[in-house]
Amino acid sequence: MGRIIVFMTVVIIAVLCCAVFVGAETVRIKDITQVEGVRGNQLVGYGLVVGLSGTGDSRSSLFTNQSLSNMLSKLGITVDSQQVRSKNVAAVIVTAELPPFVSEGERIDVTVSSLGDAKSLQGGILLLTPLKGVDGKVYAVAQGPLSVGGFTAGGGGNQVQQNHPTVGKIPNGAIVERSVSTSFVNSLKGTFSLLLQNPDFVTATRIARVINQELGGRRARVIDANRVEVSIPESFSDRVPQLLAMIGELPVEPDVPARVVVNERTGTVVIGGNVRILPVALAHGNLTVSIQTQYEVSQPPPFSGGETQVVPQQEVQAAQEEGRLFRVESGNTIDDLINSLNALGVTPRDLVAILQALKKAGALQGELIVE
Repeated sequence: MGRIIVFMTVVIIAVLCCAVFVGAETVRIKDITQVEGVRGNQLVGYGLVVGLSGTGDSRSSLFTNQSLSNMLSKLGITVDSQQVRSKNVAAVIVTAELPPFVSEGERIDVTVSSLGDAKSLQGGILLLTPLKGVDGKVYAVAQGPLSVGGFTAGGGGNQVQQNHPTVGKIPNGAIVERSVSTSFVNSLKGTFSLLLQNPDFVTATRIARVINQELGGRRARVIDANRVEVSIPESFSDRVPQLLAMIGELPVEPDVPARVVVNERTGTVVIGGNVRILPVALAHGNLTVSIQTQYEVSQPPPFSGGETQVVPQQEVQAAQEEGRLFRVESGNTIDDLINSLNALGVTPRDLVAILQALKKAGALQGELIVE
């Protein structure tokens, strides 16, 4: 059953890849590029979550006790941090991404992660927490009830846990207090640049050609495999956002390198449609070694003075599957490779070895990535 699932995964992914490349599908430029200078900024802060039902940090989390004592001191209540006994409080790290073009007063989502040994943040409320950027300035403040997707139930050795109850989110939980200016136009040259998500000279050249066909002339030029520079026409000098929207909707056919990606842990294999197999003969066989240990009880006769002992009995078996030789003809599609490997009935681990051997023999025309 495991082999069937693995190869169904391979076949489905490969068929999808074939469908994509046979049909020469196109995508929008904005789906494979991003405008240089348009980016988000990471924010981070330290805060306290209160209102937990006894699932907060223990007394051993000294920073939680000190933080709680400091917070109460600001509210006019003096408490020795060494005397704090509350289990309804947890120290947390709050992270968020400040999107581009966001204005002051807008709200953004935040993620809250436990810092100490709290068991769960379910039902907690984050107290007012400033979120800072890499320059140390406060760009947003977060506060509100947490939404935790997981839970923990039971105790001792009988415990059930789903997902991660020590990480939660607060949708629209932070208010932006300071905006970041976003500049994506080179005012001196009158240009902006498109950055490819997957750098490739062929794809960059196709993007430039499509833009030039739409705008006329040579408005777009390829700087390198990752960058296409576009000169802003005079008719769009005061309408750059509209120009970007128009360019983003233009269809382009991206070029995908011949690549095979194998994840041995999950058994997932993705084979690009441009992968080619040269003629090769392939044989594969498995040697399986099985070791089983059974424990038997040795009971001495009555009044013999002996002791009852547990005696382990080990059984070792080795079996080697019969090797079979297959010939893979010159493959114009990845179907030849899939059919041949499917006939061998290999496991995910064997599949990795076969692909590596094909690559080493020079029969696999493409890049092999094993994760």
